[in-house]
Amino acid sequence: MNQIEFTDIENIEVGHAQNLDSATGCTVVLCKEGATAGVDVRGGAPGTRETDLLNPVNMVQKIHAVMLAGGSAFGLDAAAGVMQYLEEKNIGFDVGVTRVPIVCGAVLFDLTIGDFKIRPDKDMGYAACVNATNQAFLQGNVGAGTGATVGKILGMDRSMKSGLGTYALQTGELKVGALVAVNCLGDVVDPETGRKLAGPLGDDGRTLSDTESIMIQRYADRKNLFSGNTTIGVIVTNAAFDKAQATKLASMAHNGFARTMRPAHTMVDGDTIFALSTGGVSADLSVAGLLAARVMERAVVSAVTSAVSLCGLKCHADICTT
Repeated sequence: MNQIEFTDIENIEVGHAQNLDSATGCTVVLCKEGATAGVDVRGGAPGTRETDLLNPVNMVQKIHAVMLAGGSAFGLDAAAGVMQYLEEKNIGFDVGVTRVPIVCGAVLFDLTIGDFKIRPDKDMGYAACVNATNQAFLQGNVGAGTGATVGKILGMDRSMKSGLGTYALQTGELKVGALVAVNCLGDVVDPETGRKLAGPLGDDGRTLSDTESIMIQRYADRKNLFSGNTTIGVIVTNAAFDKAQATKLASMAHNGFARTMRPAHTMVDGDTIFALSTGGVSADLSVAGLLAARVMERAVVSAVTSAVSLCGLKCHADICTT
């Protein structure tokens, strides 16, 4: 089994657009030839687009892009730019008079880190498509991860900068990759070492507190004191799966969230994973699913370790994690 680039998987391109001054951005995964897709929404506060059509009982069988963005619900506007770009390329579901691009999406909350009046919009979504490539790309403070933060239980002044990460593996002909923007309420842990990588800062500003311990101590406090969160991601494989199988693949990939983010899937996280099947390789779904969880956990780790300080928030490289 070998590590590969996320964009080594057939029939996808990835593009980013961001505004570093305002600390927000969007990322698009284009599948111009169409991809079978599924989704699993686990968090209690999701912001999503076109997820119902991924239900296996519904008509549309293939989608043409997944858009991930900051900006909370405002950021869903970026999908309009993705639709414009694809329609100009005559890509989409044929309805006779035109082709309607099927663009699914999800957003995370980053309004409290930069300028909340500037959010991903149609122009930014279009720019992300123009920037799309099948080559390797930067991680960290890019695209949907530009304004991502973690460890917010003690407030934004004690939180840390996160970002966008990817990881992909190949075994034989089978390829499975993950792309994720990590914006969780809690801590991020490397499951291979048990080392805590990020979380709420301690009083000294260089060590980490424990989110789950703080939450347990405050069990009777029912006020929503948490800043907005949500981790959003995409699994892509060249395995030949139908919509039901792609949905299960997305479901199994959530194990990668649970292994790395503590806690995951809270009522103030809108954790969402899409899964795309872009090829014709025959593969056992359980094997693809365990690989999906594995690449997702490594992508989460990469998102945190690749991020750099922004808007005065410290990043992984700034703290003591030994």
